Amino acid sequence: MTTTRKCFAVDLHDDPELIARYRHWHRAGGPPAAVTAAIRADDIRELEIYLIGNRMFMIMEQGDDFDPLAKAQRDAANEDVTAWDALMRTFQKTLPFGPEGSTWLEMERIYSLTEQP
Repeated sequence: MTTTRKCFAVDLHDDPELIARYRHWHRAGGPPAAVTAAIRADDIRELEIYLIGNRMFMIMEQGDDFDPLAKAQRDAANEDVTAWDALMRTFQKTLPFGPEGSTWLEMERIYSLTEQP
């Protein structure tokens, strides 16, 4: 079994109260069970979000069966996932260099210790 790691970034609105609420939504047991189940069902094996200031980084490890297009279609048909996404978008803002209205943008890996001599 192989995994592929992808990293993403997004900003939150720079408001301490909103950031605290976003953190609260992401505590253990905070996201709706249907959202967590949808993530796991698409062969996402690990997903972590890190926060500094109002910038967030997400690290996602995907298995061989992960299909981003199929996941997008399933998510669009899942009322729990679309409601969660709509709620989370109220906290998030487009990165300064991102396309208007975008949220999580995939990052490019530029360094790997295992590739170093």
